[in-house]
Amino acid sequence: MVFIQVESRRRRSPPWATISIVALSVLAFFWLAATSGEERLALLARWGTVPARLFDTSAPLLRQLVELRALRLFSALFVHANWLHLTGNLLFLMIFGLAAERLLGSRRFLTLYLVGGAVANLVGALTLSSAVTPIVGSSGAVSAVVGAYLALFPRSRLGLVLPLGLFLEFVKVPAPVLIGFWVLLQLLFTYVGPTFGAIVWWTHIAGFLVGALMALISRPAIARRLRQ
Repeated sequence: MVFIQVESRRRRSPPWATISIVALSVLAFFWLAATSGEERLALLARWGTVPARLFDTSAPLLRQLVELRALRLFSALFVHANWLHLTGNLLFLMIFGLAAERLLGSRRFLTLYLVGGAVANLVGALTLSSAVTPIVGSSGAVSAVVGAYLALFPRSRLGLVLPLGLFLEFVKVPAPVLIGFWVLLQLLFTYVGPTFGAIVWWTHIAGFLVGALMALISRPAIARRLRQ
């Protein structure tokens, strides 16, 4: 009998972090859509980041702990005010998140998404410390993913299917060009979206910078993971 050692390739685990984020965001949107107008606004205020409530030092500490106000920085990432905002965020999350998760690993990617989004919401709340309108949506977290992708794949090209004339064409677009389109889209959401105006743009900038920084810090861990 001859024993032969066959080299086996480890199968890549599914990108469960990106899939879970998309599923939770879609479920939360349909849950909100099933409520009435006033109830929906109340839920957005309850689960979104309300700057005036987050920095309300006059509220008793016990009340702040019971209401878990700091956790609204995270819960706000999964609720969206309208389908256009939800679709835009999830589209770019899928484009950049799947590749980033494969390289970072699912747990590190999920940490990047949550921490980057929470810090972005915190920066947005600091610029609007007296606002009673909630900050909702995953724009800050997706900006962190986009920043991480640019730090990890600065020269990559992304394949897209675009409608050109009567046919669909597969084209490869440099990642910085697509990221530039993301920036323009976020500017559009900023100026035609909520009453926050251009100040919310700092939320996106903060998320982008935090994501890029976390990706650069993770490079040694990524190298060890690839060697293993």
